[in-house]
Amino acid sequence: MFADALTRFLDHLRFERRLSPATVAGRGRDLSSFLAWCATTRIDRLARIDSQVVRSYAARLRRDGRDPATLERHLSSLRSWFRFAIEQGWLTHNPATDVRAPKKARALPKTLTREQARIAVEAPAVEDSVEARRDRAILELLYSSGLRRAELLNLSHTDFSTDGSEVRVTGKGNKERLVPVGRPAREAIAEWLRVRANLAETEERALFVGSNGARLSASTLAHRLHYWARRSGLETVLHPHRMRHSFATHLLEESADLRAVQELLGHARLATTQVYTHVDFQRLASVYDAAHPRARRKTT
Repeated sequence: MFADALTRFLDHLRFERRLSPATVAGRGRDLSSFLAWCATTRIDRLARIDSQVVRSYAARLRRDGRDPATLERHLSSLRSWFRFAIEQGWLTHNPATDVRAPKKARALPKTLTREQARIAVEAPAVEDSVEARRDRAILELLYSSGLRRAELLNLSHTDFSTDGSEVRVTGKGNKERLVPVGRPAREAIAEWLRVRANLAETEERALFVGSNGARLSASTLAHRLHYWARRSGLETVLHPHRMRHSFATHLLEESADLRAVQELLGHARLATTQVYTHVDFQRLASVYDAAHPRARRKTT
């Protein structure tokens, strides 16, 4: 019963709600972990699961050293599965509704400075190769438009407007949005498209491809960004989400238009975007501490 209920739920996420493969796989891992724990406690059907069972499972995860964010993700997966079970008539109530993970400290996004961002996007210019032109286009686009890793890798060369000033991306929840593309990124993409055929298979629609001619993989992207960070002497980790954080933070520093940045990032909730205002406030506070006459420490 458990295995069949889980399979039907994951199929529902995959084919009806059309969630991303990564999201479906994550839900599957969380719920498989729960079912494995149920097996050790001799719980063999959904009807035997109540809030106390869910609390016991959460306590087990906590004892295993899982942090609050991971705990909340597992509970979210359970709530989602139980809601589906209610819709199917397998349960009459959601036993995970009132179970909450401990509150987590909100970590501020790590960003590049403007100078670090410049060094990062210009790093591939030192090499004259097909891969270097592709990577320059990737870095420019990440910083220009704040795309998520999956959004970048899923792009096709037909997703751009005629003049290349806008790109249509598919974000979380299969939601589409139009994002502007800055001039440096447009120029870098044009340079890449001139040599793309040297790597891409004839029928391949992906904008960015690897040495095998197919769509660029997440692992290859990570490897290439790590390579350019080392090559350029950046003393920080370089990955798509850090470029995205930098895009949002630097844009807010200039415009202070939170709603516009929310739309550009594809955030469903404004609260998600507001974390970048805290990053900017941190920077302003450090400037204040260094510059204001009443904030500077007296020297003797």
